[in-house]
Amino acid sequence: MTTKNATAQAERRIAAADWDALAGELDAYGGALTPQLLTPAQCADIAALYEKEELFRTTIDMARYRFGSGQYRYFHHELPEPVAALRAAFYPHLLTIARDWAARLGRPAPWPDTLEEWLDRCHEAGQDRSAQILLRYEAGDWNALHRDVFGDMLFPLQVVIGLDEHGTDYTGGEFLLVEQRPRAQSRGTTQVLQQGHGLIFTTRDRPVATKRGWSAGAMRHGVSTVRSGRRHALGLVFHDAA
Repeated sequence: MTTKNATAQAERRIAAADWDALAGELDAYGGALTPQLLTPAQCADIAALYEKEELFRTTIDMARYRFGSGQYRYFHHELPEPVAALRAAFYPHLLTIARDWAARLGRPAPWPDTLEEWLDRCHEAGQDRSAQILLRYEAGDWNALHRDVFGDMLFPLQVVIGLDEHGTDYTGGEFLLVEQRPRAQSRGTTQVLQQGHGLIFTTRDRPVATKRGWSAGAMRHGVSTVRSGRRHALGLVFHDAA
């Protein structure tokens, strides 16, 4: 299958997902697992990009910055075609949810209809560095709980796509979401990121219904310790970094 055909296939699969059900999962938990979007061969092709240093603007050693343990790389703006196409295909579906969340929380919804226009606004505000990432975890690696907030220009949802097969290529390494609840203990959820599937999750918070209306439930995400093997994931962020 050519790259063009493979990308079109992924776009069709994103469009064919049950977006009402995904929106419901995001409302309830702050995260929602998509159907399979990529074949194992397509996943392997994207994971192999990690070795092509010319595709990336920088490499982050998580232990150095006390982010956990492991490594990830930020792509240049000239994204490989499959990565760019996946990001573009997700945006209009996530935009509907983002605008609904903003309305419930009484927040501005500054996101235009197209991803290109939104990124232009990010760049005009000084957030002009690509935030698309390819992550690699070895046995013993993990990612501390955090939020991918790089400035005032923020898109409230992002996506991570699993590129290796859990239980075969690696064990452990579950995706973590932790919600900080007011006047109560935090609530955590875990998700095995199956190969070729995407996990949509909140960048910062989600709307939570209360007796007084809607409030923002603050959330962070991370990755549990990889017990064995190697875990790759593709991170799609819909705002750029300062």
